[in-house]
Amino acid sequence: MNDPFETRRKAMVNDQIRRRGVSDERVLKAMEEVARHLFVPQGMEEEAYQDRPLPIGSGQTISQPYIVAVMTALLRLTPSDAVLEIGCGSGYQAAILSRIAASVISVERIEDVAEHAKENFRRAGVTGIRIIIGDGTEGCPEGAPYDAILVTAAAPFVPQPLLDQLADGGRLVAPVGDTDSST
Repeated sequence: MNDPFETRRKAMVNDQIRRRGVSDERVLKAMEEVARHLFVPQGMEEEAYQDRPLPIGSGQTISQPYIVAVMTALLRLTPSDAVLEIGCGSGYQAAILSRIAASVISVERIEDVAEHAKENFRRAGVTGIRIIIGDGTEGCPEGAPYDAILVTAAAPFVPQPLLDQLADGGRLVAPVGDTDSST
């Protein structure tokens, strides 16, 4: 199948991600393979490979590609890892994670957003991701322990239930701080 965005996707990886220091080849390969334009709202496909967040509805955004790459690389994933993602959004980050790890569970608090993510997975041919609708601060205890947990939205602190659900030696990546903080 001819992908009209393949050239843009490869340029995104080389120009926005690799050149800015992300060197994990598994992350770079996953980002070359996952069609980001299938995870943005209809009519925004032309903007999908720009290095900026884009609105996806319900007051939510798809993260900029560089941030997706950095956060994924920081997890240091292995092919046998079980991953918990907090904040599924459009599903793009989960699709990237699923190319590298053994399993991905994603918790999304907004039901409509979760339904759109499921549709995006279908359109992109992504399988094996389980979406839970619920409070991300509680994680997903029934799938624990997790080798890696990724929180996609800023929080003032890491909720204790997430720390409790990490496996021994597990990694957690989360933007922590208040919304007025520059760090």
